[in-house]
Amino acid sequence: MKRLIPSALLCCSTLVLNAQITTPVTRANFEVDGGLRANVFNGTPNSNGDDWFGRGDAGTGTFVIDTTGAGYINQLYINNPGSRMLPLFRGMNYPQFSIVNGAMLIDAVFIRDHHGDDSTAFASGSNKNGMSPASWATPIAQGVPDKNDILDMFMHVRREGVAVTDALWLFGGVSLEGTSGNRYFDFEMYQTDIYYERSSLSFKGYGPDAGHTSWEFDAAGNITKAGDIIFTAEYGGSGLTNLEARIWVHKNAPTLVSPTAFSWGGSFDGATAGSTYGYANILPKTAGAFYTGLQCGANTWAGPFSLVRVDNSVVTDYEANQFLEFSVNLSKLGLDPLVSVGDPCSMPFRRILVKSRSSNSFSAELKDFVGPFDFFRAPMAAATADVPMFCGVTGVSTLSVGNPLITSLYTWTTADGHIVGNHIGPVITVDQPGSYIVSQELMDSCGTTYAKDTVVVTLDAACTLLQQKDKKGRFLVSAAANKRAVLLLPNPVSTQAHLSIATPAKEDASVTVVDLSGRILQRVKRSVDRGTSTMNVDIPASWKNGTYFIKVVLGSEVFTEKMLLRR
Repeated sequence: MKRLIPSALLCCSTLVLNAQITTPVTRANFEVDGGLRANVFNGTPNSNGDDWFGRGDAGTGTFVIDTTGAGYINQLYINNPGSRMLPLFRGMNYPQFSIVNGAMLIDAVFIRDHHGDDSTAFASGSNKNGMSPASWATPIAQGVPDKNDILDMFMHVRREGVAVTDALWLFGGVSLEGTSGNRYFDFEMYQTDIYYERSSLSFKGYGPDAGHTSWEFDAAGNITKAGDIIFTAEYGGSGLTNLEARIWVHKNAPTLVSPTAFSWGGSFDGATAGSTYGYANILPKTAGAFYTGLQCGANTWAGPFSLVRVDNSVVTDYEANQFLEFSVNLSKLGLDPLVSVGDPCSMPFRRILVKSRSSNSFSAELKDFVGPFDFFRAPMAAATADVPMFCGVTGVSTLSVGNPLITSLYTWTTADGHIVGNHIGPVITVDQPGSYIVSQELMDSCGTTYAKDTVVVTLDAACTLLQQKDKKGRFLVSAAANKRAVLLLPNPVSTQAHLSIATPAKEDASVTVVDLSGRILQRVKRSVDRGTSTMNVDIPASWKNGTYFIKVVLGSEVFTEKMLLRR
């Protein structure tokens, strides 16, 4: 199954020597020391080091994982032991692309795997890295050896400074049940929206090239399309013994192309010896360390969510060697989009899958997995108007992006309206009806559009609309006696949407809430009286911040309001 590349192409393969550091280090102000505590480095107080979590230690260092509800989760583990078998997900403690302590925090995630009858595990026998995800078998209640059983996983990506040209670092970590012997795991990163469907025990949404997305090059070795990436790690009793980077390519790429961003490492593995596509290992163009890794010592704090062991016991500390941590300099390795495709605003991957293997062979049997899950999903511009309709005469309306990123550049344009003053920024003022388009560059000076949204401000010349509040502070809307009207105010909403509905006669109002994909989330049907009525729609706590649409049907007329949820 393994295919070696001719030695003539391996002039840089010796760079793997001294590529790793297995002692505690700080990279991009993030502590890689086998622990989780900000402001504590290798067991010693450190006044400015960032880390996964915070424990109240003095210093300016921050933690990157959102700890919302940690106290509730721990109490739930006590009151309802069955909850210990449930997965747990937390994202970054800051908005994506935030500038914190002199570094650009791009994204972070913490995931607790299923326990008990876990369907997120591989069947014994034939599941391997080089295969298409379509061929992986994942039965329920599959037993996983302790040294391969993933309890929690961590991932964080940041730039070393505040500029898009600063080095891009990836930090990863896993908690395993077993603490002895050699342990092997992979962080696999996909370009597509791959996902795991628990109902069918199968993967969906994988790439077009034998289940992955392949990297492509021009004749000069420049990357024309980025593909899937995998980092494979091996830990022994003394710590990290090997970490390898591979990319998914056509079998001929390593012999026909000399990449400008990195060098081939010498190995190629697909599903079989004759596979057209597979993973080839790569090395940086320049010598020196590009990754680090080590494991925790005994009695290392396991974080604010504690640790749930395979036997469903809850502990506050790790055993020695139970938490494994590593870092990779993506820029040095040639996988930073700035290096690989010349665009620092591109995302190197879209989803992450963490897996464990039975041995150090890249093609060894796969055991457990967590994910796939979203990564590099910065909030896309979602804009609203505080006055979406001018009633009778023109007026002034404020248009705003409800989820602005400090690093993004927002530019507004209109072909038929009028912007008063500045057209740059997350908030503008308009005084004419029309369609207003906001374009978002993910980072200033990117020059490429990451997202767009459109806000339409209308004028109803025949309208006699009054906006006002009742004694309870609810917004009301009244209209001419023979006209229907619907208004959502205020917007954004947090826990409840208030619809002010005006009708010329008593009738039924049918309200439907859908998300951006068109999925129906809630339906409400209620009778409304002639004149103005207020209808409240409760927003479940499980709904994520973002854009939704509320459709109101009154008789033969349909009204659609764009709702921005922001808690």
